[in-house]
Amino acid sequence: MLVFAKIKSVQEKLKSLKKETSIGFVPTMGALHKGHLSLIEQAKKENDFVVVSIFINPTQFDKQEDLINYPKTIENDLDLLKSVSCDLVFIPTAEEIYANNITSSSFDFNGLEYQMEGKFRDGHFNGVGTIVKRLFEIVMPHNAYFGEKDFQQLQIIKNLVAQNQMPINIIGCPIFRENDGLAMSSRNERLTTAHRAAAPFIYKTLQKAKVEFGTKNADELKIWVENEFKNQPLLDLEYFEIADEDTLISIQDIKTSQKQRAFIAVFAGKIRLIDNISL
Repeated sequence: MLVFAKIKSVQEKLKSLKKETSIGFVPTMGALHKGHLSLIEQAKKENDFVVVSIFINPTQFDKQEDLINYPKTIENDLDLLKSVSCDLVFIPTAEEIYANNITSSSFDFNGLEYQMEGKFRDGHFNGVGTIVKRLFEIVMPHNAYFGEKDFQQLQIIKNLVAQNQMPINIIGCPIFRENDGLAMSSRNERLTTAHRAAAPFIYKTLQKAKVEFGTKNADELKIWVENEFKNQPLLDLEYFEIADEDTLISIQDIKTSQKQRAFIAVFAGKIRLIDNISL
């Protein structure tokens, strides 16, 4: 497994590959878990050469505290990447990526950026767009893999690629869950014992909401979910939305011609957790 910190080294290696070599790419911020590994394993099945980046992107954090506290487990990450036969790991510094200008560009994602997460995390998707575009330009993969836990991010990256006419297939992969249903996240390891025990309630509520959506409209379901969380003293509901998968615009009733998804964000103490489920 090759490990590089410099853009030039990555590009020289990728240029040395045969022209017909397919390149798969999994961008990460490290603190890797089985969810990340599932993306890499899918990339290995579908490509000849797999690149993983580890970069904690400063421009997508709306709170400096979250950037400072984001878990850094680079040695463990490298061990995990070796275990799934990753071909190349790119671990740049912020200076390598941004030079002397650590700021994000401004993007128009056709309104996708203003829904859900965009309402609560100012500038977040400009930061995401900036780093993903930069990494795509460096690696120039044929296929790139993202987990559906960050479904809004997935749709925004698809929009980014389409707008910039990048010849990259964006592949969404199913949410990888703990045995008790909690969506795997690098933030989970920061949960207290009590909050970790309470957190599976999030997915259980989504599962119940999926059943209830057959008999309730979106407003009724929102009220029902809000009431469910009032009985959970360790969990604070930030939002629950039902939206069209393509536009991410909130909808009221089931429409058989569209795909709908329920989205949720919850604070477990100071740790913010997100999840979603197809309806």
